[in-house]
Amino acid sequence: MIYIRSPRFLPLNRPMRLTALLLLLAPLTLDAQVRARAIGLAPGVFRPGPLNAITDVDGVRVGHATVTAGDSIRTGVTAILPHGGDLFRDRVPAALHVGNGFGKLLGVTQLRELGEVETPILLTCTLCIWQTGDALAQWMLAKPENANVRSINPVVGETNDGGLNATRARPGMAAAVQQALAGASSGPVAEGSVGAGHGTVMFGWKGGMGTSSRKLPASLGGYTVGVLVQGNYGGVLQMAGVPIGPLLGRYAFQRDVEREAGASRDNGGDLGAERGDGSCMIVIATDAPLLARNLERMGARAVMGLARTGSSASNGSGDYVLAFSTNAKVRRSPDATVNTNDEMGNDAMSALFQAVTEATEEALYNAMLMATPVSSRAGTIRPVPVDSVRALLRTRGIGVSR
Repeated sequence: MIYIRSPRFLPLNRPMRLTALLLLLAPLTLDAQVRARAIGLAPGVFRPGPLNAITDVDGVRVGHATVTAGDSIRTGVTAILPHGGDLFRDRVPAALHVGNGFGKLLGVTQLRELGEVETPILLTCTLCIWQTGDALAQWMLAKPENANVRSINPVVGETNDGGLNATRARPGMAAAVQQALAGASSGPVAEGSVGAGHGTVMFGWKGGMGTSSRKLPASLGGYTVGVLVQGNYGGVLQMAGVPIGPLLGRYAFQRDVEREAGASRDNGGDLGAERGDGSCMIVIATDAPLLARNLERMGARAVMGLARTGSSASNGSGDYVLAFSTNAKVRRSPDATVNTNDEMGNDAMSALFQAVTEATEEALYNAMLMATPVSSRAGTIRPVPVDSVRALLRTRGIGVSR
C-alpha cells in the first residue's frame, strides 16, 4: 500500500499545484525497484559504459556485506578494489575532496600527503570505521607478499546510519570486511539497501548504494569514469530539475516553511532529516592517466552532481569524494626513487569534469530508486514511491516516448 501525502498545504505555485493534482489522480500500484534510466532519468550528454557502473573501469571490483542482527543492527560494508594486483606495491594515484567535513575518514592524512592509496577502499557506518580499518589492515598484512610490511594505511569512509541501525552497539565487523573483500567482482554492482547502504536514509526515504558510469567519445580520449555512492543525506529532493520532495510533501525545513504559511504537519522524518543533515560518500574511478591534483579537481565536480539532487551540504553533512586512477602509466611503486608519468594536461580535463558530474547525479538516483524497505526496532524506512516519481516526471515530459 503506497501512501502519498497530500500536497494541499504546500506553498506551491499554480503549475506545481496542477502537477500535484495529476499525481494524486494517477493510479497507484506496488512500486518495484528500477534504475534511473528505466524511468527516463539519464543525466547529461555522455553515454554510460556497458554496466553503467563503477566496474566499467577495467579492473575495478566491488563487494558488499550486509549486516543484520536481531531487531536493531542494520549496517554493512562495501569494498572497492582499484585493481586485482598487489595494491601495496602497485599503488594507484588518489585524492580527496571534502564538500562538508562533518564526518570521519580513516587514512586521510597519508592519502593527502602522498596522493595515493595502498589498500582497498571500504565504506561502512560511522562508529564502525575503526573496527573496519583494523580488519582491513589485518587482511592486507596476512598476504604472504606483505610478510615484512610494518606499516599499512587502510582507507575507510563512513556515513551515520544511526536512524535504523543501533550504531552504538558497534557490532564486530571483521567477518563483514572479509566477506565484502572476498566477494568483490568486476560485474554488475548491487544497489540500494545493501552493504554500507543497508541502514542509510536519503531525503527521508530509504537510501543506499548506487553506481553509474560515463564513456567519453574517442575524440575526447575514450576514457571511462565510474562512480559509486553511499547515500545518506537530506535536503530538497529534485530529479532532472523536478521538485520531487516538495511535490511528495517531504523536504528539509518543511515544518518551518509550512508554519510560516499557516499550516504544519509531520513529514515522517526525524530532526536530522528535517534539517537536511546526513552524509554522502562518493568514490570515483577512472582509467584516464591522472595524478592527485587533477583527481581532486574531479572530486570537486562530483559535489556538483550531489547538488543537482537537492543537497545543500548542511552543517551536519559529511560529504567526501575519493577519486583514483587505474591507468598503468601513473601507478606508483613504494621502491621507486623517480616516477615518470604521462599525465593528462589541464586543458583535457573538461570532458572528465562533465562525465563525473553526470555519473554522480545518476548514481545517487539509482541509490534511492533501487532501495528496498528496511525495518528495525526504530521503525521502518520505505523507499521513495517510484510510480509517483514516474508520474511526476512524465508531467514534465521526462520518460515519455516521443
